[in-house]
Amino acid sequence: MREIKIMIILVNVFALFAAVMFSMKLISPLPFLMSSVLWISMMVAFWIWLPALIYKRSKTFQDQFNVAIEEQHFFIETSGNSKSWSWREFDRYYETPGFFHLYFDAKSFFLIPKDAFTTEEELEKARAIFRNNIRKS
Repeated sequence: MREIKIMIILVNVFALFAAVMFSMKLISPLPFLMSSVLWISMMVAFWIWLPALIYKRSKTFQDQFNVAIEEQHFFIETSGNSKSWSWREFDRYYETPGFFHLYFDAKSFFLIPKDAFTTEEELEKARAIFRNNIRKS
């Protein structure tokens, strides 16, 4: 996770540098266009494509889950099994355009697709609960 953040920061710095160089007419439009395409590709890959790919390929995510997000606990129920966690058991959370990532530690997490929320109000309520109970990454 840390390496991905560093790489995203470096790509953003490179994109800003290319934009400044282009605006000062120190580089031609082609290198600026190429760096812009690289930047857009990286952002799409890390924010949309990679989480969606993991979500669709993993057998775990193909099961039917029922999740309840409440002020004090996170509940998950599968076919015949259920488990709840207190919010203090989560280390941090991370939000991308399509998912909430709830981390227990560096390698254990839940992906909650945003399209599972039926209304914008439910999504905002979940976001507020995460913000109030889990450290944002």
